[in-house]
Parts: sequence; structure tokens; C-alpha cells
Amino acid sequence: MLQLELLLLYALLGTGFTCLATVLGAAMVFLFKKDMSPTMQKVFLGFAAGVMTAASVWSLLIPALEMAEASGQNALLSVGGGFVLGGGFLMLLDRLLPHLHLGSEEAEGLPARLKRSTMVALAVTLHNIPEGMAVGLAFSVAAQDVGAGALAGAIALAVGMGLQNFPEGAAVSLPLKSHGMSNGKAFLFGSLSGVVEPVFGLLTVLVAGSIAGVMPLILSFAAGAMIYVVVEELIPEAQLGQHSHAGTISVMVGFLVMMLLDVMLG
Repeated sequence: MLQLELLLLYALLGTGFTCLATVLGAAMVFLFKKDMSPTMQKVFLGFAAGVMTAASVWSLLIPALEMAEASGQNALLSVGGGFVLGGGFLMLLDRLLPHLHLGSEEAEGLPARLKRSTMVALAVTLHNIPEGMAVGLAFSVAAQDVGAGALAGAIALAVGMGLQNFPEGAAVSLPLKSHGMSNGKAFLFGSLSGVVEPVFGLLTVLVAGSIAGVMPLILSFAAGAMIYVVVEELIPEAQLGQHSHAGTISVMVGFLVMMLLDVMLG
């Protein structure tokens, strides 16, 4: 019981940091009067795509492969299968959860009579689910590792996710303000989009902690979910219907930043 409590504490600390970054980004609604420019949206979305791609490889898939080999598991089944399941899970949520992406007028998911502001917040919430799973798992692994390497890697992942969560929070609150919502309500919606990270982070750790040998599967599951978000939503939105050097460069910069964080800290 004490071990599980320690895992949950570590996961809460990591996902709490990334959630705080979203909240601070949403607070930009009190400082800026205008919405983000299309170019800035491309840059932020591209950066998020690069960070999530690099995190999927260095912080999730490689550790999952190492854990599978160390425990004698079949990597193709545990890691490959988890990756496919993660992508399928996000695809299912994408089909079911009513949401509206930035710059789009047509909602996705099941038909629902929800306000535009709610569906925009749900779109970012969808992105944050695999991020919360990834950070929560990384910190739970660090809690079980006696060395400093796992903790440093988890911190690197949290910092990378926090860097891209900050503009995400602003990307929710500022458009809502430009559509007539009050500063307080826009801030609330932007902040709530990040709360899902601690929730899913802790739930994932509970599942991983209760089933022996399932960590490689769940790490790769989170990776598959993040890659789905990157390919299905972030990169297309970073291009905004046309080839964009700003979006492309920002993807590469985000990938490089996350890779360097993992190498230097992990």
C-alpha cells in the first residue's frame, strides 16, 4: 500500500506541474486583449507536435522496449500491441467526444447541443489525456527506480510537456475571450482543459500498479495515443490548410527541444 501511495504521489507531482503550466497559459487572458495570430497558432501547435513526438520515442517507447526485454516479454506483443491500442483508444474518443478545433467551424464527435466554448475546451482536453498518462507513468517509474536517471527523465518529460501546455492554455482562453466571454470564464475553461492530466495520470498509475508486468504495454499505449493526436490533429492544424514554414520549423524545434531535454536530464 505504501508503494502505491508513493507512485501516486510522484505521478501527482508530475502531472500537477503540467496542469499548472496550462493554468498559467490560460491566465494570459488577463494580460492580452487580442486573440493569437494565425502564425503564432501554427508555431505553438507545431511545437507541441514536435515535443509529443520526441517524448513518445525517448520517454515512452524506448523505456517500454527495455522493460519488455528485461522481463522476458515479447516486445512485439506488449509494446507493438500497446502502441496500436493507444492509437485506437484516441481514435474512439475522437469519434465519440463532441469537440471543436481552433479555426474550425464544424464540430467533430457525436452530435451534442454544447456551446462553442465548451467544445473548443474539449478539443484541447482530448490532447491532454495521453500527456497526463505519459507524465504520470514516467514519474511512477521514477518512484520505483533507485537511480537518478529515471527521475531526471521524468522531469525532462514534465518540463517538455509544460512548455507546450503553456501556449495550449492560452490557445483556449484567448479565442473564448475574443468571442465575447468574460475573462474569468475564459480563464476557467482554459484551466479545466489541463485538469484531465492529473486525473488520467493517476488512473493510469493505479492500473499499472495493480497489474504486474503491464508497464511496457501501458507506456506504449500512451505513446500510441500521443502519436495519434500529433498526426490526426496537431500537424494538420499547424499547417492551417496550406504548407507552412512556420508550422514545419516549429515541429522540428519542438522535437529538438524535447530530445535535448531527455538527453541532458535523462
